[in-house]
Amino acid sequence: MGLFAIGDLHFGFGVEKPMDIFGENWKNHSEKIIANWKREVFEEDTVLLPGDISWGMRLFDAAVDLDVIDSLPGKKILLSGNHDYWWKSSSKLSGQYPKMKFLKNDTTTYEDFFICGTRGWNCPNGVSFTPQDEKIYQREQLRLRLSLDSAMKKGAKKIIAMLHFPPTNEKHEPSAFTEILAEYPVHMVVYGHLHGTEIHKLGLQGEYNGITYHLVSSDYLSFCPKRILW
Repeated sequence: MGLFAIGDLHFGFGVEKPMDIFGENWKNHSEKIIANWKREVFEEDTVLLPGDISWGMRLFDAAVDLDVIDSLPGKKILLSGNHDYWWKSSSKLSGQYPKMKFLKNDTTTYEDFFICGTRGWNCPNGVSFTPQDEKIYQREQLRLRLSLDSAMKKGAKKIIAMLHFPPTNEKHEPSAFTEILAEYPVHMVVYGHLHGTEIHKLGLQGEYNGITYHLVSSDYLSFCPKRILW
């Protein structure tokens, strides 16, 4: 069994939202993801999806995208991103898609790892960080702790964390998220949100305070799920 990750699918099978306005590499990106997924991922594998999954505004609109994901090989663990407006009730989603895990303020498992996470938010950067940013930043810290504490109550020894937003600012300065993650037995963090070659360079990658960080935005991965554990 393998563990894969890919974020920012930005599927839009149920809405008109062409992505190639963001670059030629986004042309037919959904078809690229599906083809690569089917080639790389097997039924016994697990795929982490850290946010920005569907452009649908309502579950009715996003359902066609979720149906496609549900039909692909492997177990899926999903986290909401800043564009996932269709994600209102995790319990309703779980009822509609019982084979997929919709992670929110809780935890699930992959072999002997616990999977935790929250959407996250922009980190303070000394340039533009509004009072509204601070409010959401504080709220997401609480949600991250809820998820991590849920794992610890179940005896977690090893944790993989999912965020949608990067865990630091562009200077890779410590943030409340990196500090919280360091308090727990977190081995690895996957996140997305960043798009474009120059923006990708701003993402934290590799080891940081003993934790390995992976940027898994779909365009950064050339629209192919990345294996992060064998």
